[in-house]
Amino acid sequence: MSLKKILTLNVLAAGLVACGGGDINISPSTTSNTTGGDTSGGGSASSVCAAYTLDGTTYRGTLSGNNCNYDSTFVDADNPLMVDVIFSDLPSNGVHVFDGSLIVGENYSTDAELSAAGITEGGDGPTVSIGAGATLAFASSDDLMVINRGSQIVANGTAAAPITITSQTDAVFGVVGPEDVQQWGGLVINGFGVTNKCSYSGTRGTDLALTGECHILSEGKVGGGESNYGGNNDADSSGTLRYVVVKHTGAEVAPGNELNGIAMNAVGSGTTVENIQVYSVYDDGIEFFGGSVNVTNYVGLYVNDDSLDIDEGYNGTIQNALIIQSESNGNRCVESDGVGSYDDVSATPGAIDDLIARGLNSAATILNMTCIFSANETGTHDPGQGLRIREAHIPIIRDSIVTSAYTGDELLGDDDFNYCIRIDNEGGPAATAGDLEVTNSIFACQDLVDGDLGPGDTLAWLDTGAFDNATYQSAEAGENPSPAAAPTFVILGDDSAAPTAAGFYSVLSAGQLIPGETVPTSSTADTYIGAVISSDDWTAGWTYGLHAGNRAQALYFE
Repeated sequence: MSLKKILTLNVLAAGLVACGGGDINISPSTTSNTTGGDTSGGGSASSVCAAYTLDGTTYRGTLSGNNCNYDSTFVDADNPLMVDVIFSDLPSNGVHVFDGSLIVGENYSTDAELSAAGITEGGDGPTVSIGAGATLAFASSDDLMVINRGSQIVANGTAAAPITITSQTDAVFGVVGPEDVQQWGGLVINGFGVTNKCSYSGTRGTDLALTGECHILSEGKVGGGESNYGGNNDADSSGTLRYVVVKHTGAEVAPGNELNGIAMNAVGSGTTVENIQVYSVYDDGIEFFGGSVNVTNYVGLYVNDDSLDIDEGYNGTIQNALIIQSESNGNRCVESDGVGSYDDVSATPGAIDDLIARGLNSAATILNMTCIFSANETGTHDPGQGLRIREAHIPIIRDSIVTSAYTGDELLGDDDFNYCIRIDNEGGPAATAGDLEVTNSIFACQDLVDGDLGPGDTLAWLDTGAFDNATYQSAEAGENPSPAAAPTFVILGDDSAAPTAAGFYSVLSAGQLIPGETVPTSSTADTYIGAVISSDDWTAGWTYGLHAGNRAQALYFE
């Protein structure tokens, strides 16, 4: 029996006795957990800092001022949490500070290890719970937070009390700059979902079965911090992320191994992910390596590489994504690959076509995205660009805005560098066959497209009447897509109904103007294209960096 199930029985027994449910005799476990409990005040570590008991020994955080500190004896890369632990919101804006990494659950790299531990699905292992309003901070760039397979994170913030996971330089010392990155590693979540780096028989969603073991090594630390992901359960649950902000991440934890804001490794659709933000990230914002997790309401602000990175057969839905690059940094709003180790797989004739036929390639659905990318040339990664779809990713993209209009094109005269969209490899035939869909969307960049579909011209394909897209080549020097500066070109503004200045809100379709184009209509009952409108602002109150009063600097186009 797994530790999680033992704990569940203990808690159940205690609850039944307290409620008069009768006598239940269960042999006591050597493992249990306690939590901070009362968060209304008090000065002792036992009253506010997290604690747990393992094999008769109690481990707890140390209160230092308003903060709780957790050293390597509490948790670290080679000392994972093996019981449920709760990190509650601390009084007086206190912070939970970790001297090392926060690893939840043990990593298992073989089927035999998983079986011996009783780990078969999300919830078998320990759970880390984070209370609304809590802040977790990590001391160095060598630290990361990992939720291993079978374990869960239950992070239930609210719009009024979001959860923040950041660095000690940010939350405690206050010395981090607005766009500083690599202050700590990042959040890694490992699930039992499908990744096409493993071998399967059958077809996804019907009779798919593993033909061998599936334990793909995650990006992250080597040695004690290694973790694996993958399996055959796209419905797996790794818990809940709700109103969570992850800041200042992307450190290189090993040579050539840079972490993201959040890595979703084969995370299943049983996981709830709603209202999440990544802020100032050196590598990717969220990277999906396989799995089927759905994401609703995502903000990617100041991501240096790709704000959404899709690979290894990810086929979930991303609904409402607001992406804003730095004025001088950022690569792609969306970089999407369909097959992990594409070059190796494509060396075998017919192998890619077989994966597509069996539903094992990436096939994300992206609905209501606003991508405001900067036409930078010299960022830390490749130049600023909108969407690149390649290597057997066959997505559905609807009701979205992709634009670089605010910054134009720094590479004056180059008409295919800071592009809105590029479709490569199997994407071309899939687009002309109607399997790859980009509809009801607006593309407004000085460089609209790069490359061709293969069978045809990308721009002509986008402008096909039935797709209801609008394409506009904005001024080379940039222009303001709001009424005050460009009354004939209006797609974004500070107010969705009556914009007067630059902003990130979608203008209602009735007020949008695109020279030479008919404004697209939403594929749903919405009255706008893009991620968010001011009259129904799901970003308000909890995000960092977007709104006055909760940011270190204004958005550059304001």
